[in-house]
Amino acid sequence: MFGVVGEDVFHQVAAVLFIAAAIGAVATLLRQPLIVAFIAVGIVVGPAGLGIVEAGPTLELLADLGIALLLFVVGLKLDVALIRTTGPVALATGLGQVGFTSGVGFLLALALGMDVVTAAYVAVALTFSSTIIIVKLLSDKREIDQLHGRIAVGFLIVQDIVVVIALIALTAIGATGEGAIAAEIAWVLVKGVAMVAGIALLTRYVMTFLLHRLARSAELLVLAAIAWAVTLASGAEVLGFSEEVGAFLAGVSMASTPFRDAIGARLLGLRDFLLLFFFISLGAQFDVAAATGQLAPATVLSLFVLVGNPIIVMVIMGAMGYTKRTGFLAGLTVAQISEFSLILAALGLSLGHIDRDALGLVTMVGLITIGLSTYLILYSHPLYARIGHLLTVFERAHPRHGESDDPGTERAEVIVVGLGRFGGSLVEGLRRLGVRVLGVEFDPTLLDAWADRGVPVVYGDAEDPELPGHLPLDGVRWVVTTFPALDANLALLHGLEAYGYQGRVALTAHTDSDAELFAAAGADRVLTPFRDAGQVAAGLLAELAD
Repeated sequence: MFGVVGEDVFHQVAAVLFIAAAIGAVATLLRQPLIVAFIAVGIVVGPAGLGIVEAGPTLELLADLGIALLLFVVGLKLDVALIRTTGPVALATGLGQVGFTSGVGFLLALALGMDVVTAAYVAVALTFSSTIIIVKLLSDKREIDQLHGRIAVGFLIVQDIVVVIALIALTAIGATGEGAIAAEIAWVLVKGVAMVAGIALLTRYVMTFLLHRLARSAELLVLAAIAWAVTLASGAEVLGFSEEVGAFLAGVSMASTPFRDAIGARLLGLRDFLLLFFFISLGAQFDVAAATGQLAPATVLSLFVLVGNPIIVMVIMGAMGYTKRTGFLAGLTVAQISEFSLILAALGLSLGHIDRDALGLVTMVGLITIGLSTYLILYSHPLYARIGHLLTVFERAHPRHGESDDPGTERAEVIVVGLGRFGGSLVEGLRRLGVRVLGVEFDPTLLDAWADRGVPVVYGDAEDPELPGHLPLDGVRWVVTTFPALDANLALLHGLEAYGYQGRVALTAHTDSDAELFAAAGADRVLTPFRDAGQVAAGLLAELAD
């Protein structure tokens, strides 16, 4: 069941979607974040509002699928090279922020009159930030691949691992006493190593082989990717980890394949639809009566999270040589508490360690910080422009790292989409002239062949409107298509415009009518290989006739 009051689940889902669309439309008109709007939808349709839904298996399933796809897509963007680059700062920042927030939060909770056990639970709940919400916001802003985005994802994953250990420790205390904690945590570490090793072996000897054969069908490739993500998410949960960790590792395992961008692009719509139910479920769990009674202490703790967490991140990153801008943008991502914080508080209530007031307090802090931090992240750049000059204290005199830190090859000057006969000849000609070229191809056989020849290539479908968002367009002078398909050429042209591409575009046409249409649509140059080749051939024959 959907966990709802009524007879027909389908009708109830339809009602929720209609309300979500209506409130989302109003939020868009008012230029408000959709995440905040959807949480408000959950409150409106939940027990505190209209009573249409309540937490139930179907709602939880849809939310879990959305979470798995979100973390899977994030993992797709983080290959091993990037993890090695950002790993040290992610580990230091993640553990440093957890230690700082839990320590200071504990003292603050004691000062607010809480007993030691309640203060400990509240302090730990304040340390965890919402991986799901932050990744969604960074993805929407197209900052997940930037330096601060990669670092943020890294320390959020570190936090997820810490919270899993904390939940396991609390469960062990409740079930068998404190003596079982060390053994439980050691067993978790053993299972974690075994899980990572198993994923690595499956990826190397099974998934890589299968993906190259499934890639001829885009639908089958995406289906296989979803199955892989959900399977590892489920497996991680069985082993005692979170679904987020399993789905993220599934994405990382496929990040080094040439198909990652195409898979990620095709999953975006499904991911966003399913995540709607996660945000609705957050709102539906909101207990208005319990939370509003804790408004004063919740305000104090929320200010601590909104200000203290970003500051400690900036301190650590500044000490490690990162610029104040990178530290500020990454620091804002921890200015809220997580859905795990609510789970932790609920577990404490079930174990009898805390009372319902403490749960209401954590819930209220979650609602305040998630709502406000959403605005902070969405408007992070204008905010930095206003206060950046005040943040010099968080930066070394000579920073070693900046937003330009991005391991990889030189930027391409020309991107050639389609590596068939015409495209291949074009690539070879440009390379002979010393032009840096990036090839984009849908056929995995051609992709492998060009990669073996040392040509930088990526897997991509020109008909995918999200393809330009995954191409390194900075510094590119020309994007050239080498196929005559009318719809695919126009889709790519419009996609490049939507993503703010500033260079020139050359499209290929086989007929004069298509050439005229491409020129009218805004193409800077239209290539007509048959006509051009015919004219060259005619010239050669004319020379032979003389």
